[in-house]
Parts: sequence; C-alpha cells; structure tokens
Amino acid sequence: MPDATDTLEVESTSPLIDSGWRTIRPLGAYQLQGLAWVDPQALWLRQLPRLPFCQATLGASFLALDRVRGFILLINAENDHSEILNPYTLEPFLDAAGLCLFQDSLWFCREETLYRCYLPDWQVEQVLRCSYPIYGVAVDEGGIYVACQKSGYIHCFEHTTGKEAFRLPAPGIGEENLALHGGDLWVSDRLEQSVYCLNRQTGDIKGVALTPFAQPTALTFDKAGQPWVAYGGDEPYLRDNPNNRDTPLEIAHRDICVIHPLVFSSGQHYTLSNGYLLEMAYLEEISPLDACQLDNLEWRIALPANSLRQKLLRVEPLGTPFRLETVADQQVAIFDFPELRPYEARFFGWRAWLEVRGIKYHLTPADIDESLPLPEGFAEQYLVDNDELAMDKPIVQEAARVAVGTETNILRKMLKIRNYVYDRLSYALRPKIETPDLVLERGVGSCGEYVGVLLALARLNGIACRTVGRYKCPPHPEQRGIPLEPTYNHVWLEFYVPGIGWLPMESNPDDVVERGPYPTRFFMGLPWYHVEASKGMRFETTNYRDRGVRLGDLALNHVRFTIHGELGAPSTPQRHSSEA
Repeated sequence: MPDATDTLEVESTSPLIDSGWRTIRPLGAYQLQGLAWVDPQALWLRQLPRLPFCQATLGASFLALDRVRGFILLINAENDHSEILNPYTLEPFLDAAGLCLFQDSLWFCREETLYRCYLPDWQVEQVLRCSYPIYGVAVDEGGIYVACQKSGYIHCFEHTTGKEAFRLPAPGIGEENLALHGGDLWVSDRLEQSVYCLNRQTGDIKGVALTPFAQPTALTFDKAGQPWVAYGGDEPYLRDNPNNRDTPLEIAHRDICVIHPLVFSSGQHYTLSNGYLLEMAYLEEISPLDACQLDNLEWRIALPANSLRQKLLRVEPLGTPFRLETVADQQVAIFDFPELRPYEARFFGWRAWLEVRGIKYHLTPADIDESLPLPEGFAEQYLVDNDELAMDKPIVQEAARVAVGTETNILRKMLKIRNYVYDRLSYALRPKIETPDLVLERGVGSCGEYVGVLLALARLNGIACRTVGRYKCPPHPEQRGIPLEPTYNHVWLEFYVPGIGWLPMESNPDDVVERGPYPTRFFMGLPWYHVEASKGMRFETTNYRDRGVRLGDLALNHVRFTIHGELGAPSTPQRHSSEA
C-alpha cells in the first residue's frame, strides 16, 4: 500500500490530438444541415462566376448547406473563412437539408422532395418526391439513398427509373444525415448523438460511435478518409442590455455551428470515440452544522476508476494526506482524523488527471449466449436488495413482471425495463432519494430515483446490475483550460451480460420524448464527460455513518473540472473483459 503522502501516477498512451484537427467555427454560418468534402482544384469550382476568391478562401475544402439563409458555403478549415457560392440562387436552399456532391452536381432535400443542382450554373431540378419529409441524401453509382424520420427507413432509389429498389431500417429515431464511404453507408442521427456505419445492402449496423458534441446535423469524409461532423442547435448566454438599467443582464440564445473531426477506434462489440484529458478536483470543506466531537474519524472517498473508456493517470492529495485502499479493483482514498473538534475548519480531498472517451456498444440479442451463468458471487451481490430497493413491495414486483412480459433475452429485457420506467416516470430534482415503491406511486424521480427503480426491476428479473457515479464534467469540449463546475452530482448504472461483461446505461437522460419512442444513445453507451468514480460502492462515506452522522451535516464539497486538451485516436481497444 502506498504511503499516505504518495501520489499515484501512470503513463499516458494517448497523445493530444494533432493541432491540424481543429474545431471549425465557420464565420457567418447559422445552422448547417449538409456537409460535403470538395477538391479545391475541382473544375466546376474554378468555373464559378463568383471568382476570384479572396486569399482567405484558398485551400477551402468543405461545402456546407446553411438552411437558415440558403447559403452553399465553401469553408476553409484552417481559418474558419466562409465563401457564399450561390449569392444569386438562395431560395431553393432555404429550409433545405442534406448535401451530397456527386459528379459535379449537388443533391439536397427540401420537405418531401429531392433536388439536384448542376454546377457551376446552379440549375436546380426535381429528382423524386417521397410521401414524407426527408432530411439526408447520399448518392453514388450504386444508387440514391434518402433518410426519412417519419417512415423510419432509409430508402434507396435507382438512378435510371427513380423507383425505390429497397429500404433499410433507420438505426435511430432522430433526423438523420447520410454519407457513403468505403463501401458503407454512414448515418449521423441528431437525437441519438451518434454516427452509425451500416452495410449499405442489408442495413446491419457494423459500428456506432457517440459524438463529442450534441446534435450532429451532417457528416462527410475528407480525402484521407477522416470523418467530419457538423453540429447545430442553440445555447443560452447572458446578454448585456443597455436599455434595461435595472437588470441589464438577460438570458438570450445564439446559434451553435461547429464542424469537428470524429475520432474513433472499434474493439470487440464496442467503439471508443473522441476523448479528452481532464483534471478533476474533489475537495471537502469541514463545516459542521452543529458542534460535535468525533474521534478516530475515517473518511473514505473513491477515486476515478479505470475502465475501457477511462484511464486514471495521476492523483494527488489536497489539504490532507491520504492512504490508498483497493476495494474490488477500485481505489479509495482514506483520510484519517484522530480528532475532529467542534466547529473545526479543514480542507481535504484529491486532484486527479484522467483520460476519458465516449463508448458505445453494438451488441444484438443474437450476440448473447444465454446458457452462460453469472460469475461466482454475483447473485449474492448484484441480485439482492442491499440498498433499500423495496424489492419485496407488491408495486415493485408487479412493475418488474409487467415491464418484461414474456421476454427472455437479457438485452431486450433490460431495454424493456428502461422503456417501462421512462413511461412511468418524469424527471425532477428531489430533495431526497425515496425508495422505488414510493417513486412508482409518485411518478416523478431524480436520477438517483430512476436508478433505484431500474435496479429493483432488473434484479427481480435476474439481471445483475449496480450503481455507478458520481459526476459529469460540464459538456463543453471547446472550453479548454477554464475551470468548469458541475451543478449537481449524477448516477447511472451498469448491467452484467455473461460472456460480455458490464455494460453502461444512463438513468434518465434518454427520457426525452413523452411516452416514446426513446433514443438509445446511452443504452449500452456513455459519453466522454461522465467520470466513473464508484461502481457498486459508495462514492463517499465515514465510519460514523452507522451512528447517524450525515456527510451533509459535516462538510461542503467543491467539485471542479478542467479540460486540458483533446486526445488523439485511441490505441487498438482491448478485448472486453467479462470479469467482475
């Protein structure tokens, strides 16, 4: 065991991302709904009547569709400069979506219609019309693919006849944009916050990666095969209104418009995507509410864990030295106080540096060997009521029965349990965590109460699962070197699949559509900004807990994150372990 004043340090295996892969924020752009890579030396580009371009445009290699203004933009990735290529032909592109460059013609969607625009003269013609609105298009010699959210399919049409040749199930439930690359069909889904790689003939999912930003709206590949994803939406900010002298600061909204590379690496059944080097500080401030004398106080705080998507590089003590203890492959910092006097003031905690990435599993029910048993000891630990789960209450037992019905496959059972809980509950911040029976009766729960209900229903159906937490870094990957403080803590869960291992599942963030359908972005997936610091154990506790002394009565916590940079592509992922 290391000495109490020692720090823990390991070597990083992921250098920071190449400076050439920068986040592009196109000047003058509003909302990008289509993206394509173009050769800067393309003949049609040199024949445009808009020439000559200014010096800032030279070398630009991205075409983008801005649906707000109807701009087709030529974007320089090196300096964010945008050039409007269609200054006299804006109307056809207003409220349009999707963009594909194929044989000197631009293809795009608008409501139910697919259009083609010949370059460089900008003659627009209708190609085909669908029954419902379409959002994405991808074209090559093999066919014309369009994505339709309402039908739930990606439709493939023949070039010669314009008739539908076949259709593929859409991999997600949101608005989807398309690209063809390497013989595969690639799909970005705005609501799912994911990019899918599909077999273009069967629609089978070959891989899926979570995106580092929310609301991906378009994707393309550069000449080196690097995928780039556009993101849209809006964000709140404080606006200074000089006309309002009493309260000059007002909340307003502004557009988000960025293009960023998607960095990923696939392993067995999962994909790691964009990652970041984080610094996390967790500090406790002793500030008792009442005078109390505590002798031989032992205060335990879990450290960030190591997992497929997270690597703890270094940790050091803050304020007070600690000793390390390993509990089920997880490290815990233990702070010893021989005497805590009434109203004593003190700082203690830890500062950690870690690498975090997005992870998304692509498993199907057919991948599960249902004959495999749980590892020894799992049933006694992860199938019982050991955390006030009210598994003996009739309302909880009935919910567990109704949630899965006659389903037997573990993946389908877990998804049905999740969807059942989403149907029954609405999210709200609560002052305390109640037991699952009370939460089901009330119909409203916090993230911790969602987890409690999910754990109870899963365990009653024979699915081993555990709580995971404890904090999320504010999801602003562009804010480097700036202290970021989360407003609340957060918990989610993992469920165990024999032969595969522990799979993550969010508590409530996917409960975004009233009565469904619900996205599955965080079912068997976790975004980069989650920090895993306690798995199946308490994140923080003392040896006075059983004597009725609450942490909140003794101390205030201070949590701070700093994003130091984006990581390069991960090394080849390891095989997923099925061990505990």
